Amino acid sequence: MAKKSMLNREVRRQKLAKRFAAKRDALRAVLNDQSADFDAKMQASAALSKLPRDSAVERQMRRCAITGRPKGVYRKFALGRNKLRQLAMAGEIPGLRKGSW
Repeated sequence: MAKKSMLNREVRRQKLAKRFAAKRDALRAVLNDQSADFDAKMQASAALSKLPRDSAVERQMRRCAITGRPKGVYRKFALGRNKLRQLAMAGEIPGLRKGSW
């Protein structure tokens, strides 16, 4: 099980990303706009760098829904490899079975 502080950190990052998403998108649109002048792009870049780092979606980590493990997490199931195997062997994941050929 992951430490509670790490799980709380991820929750905080999710909340910040949600709160600053519109502002971040607007600033990125100015930066990606070909017709925007240099000064506007510099102001947008400065404003973007002043936003909290944890408000970036890229800073979030995918974690296992059961254990909170940060590595070896399958996107489709949102489970770590250990728990995925355990639940699959118990037959608790519909449509998933062990491969054999």
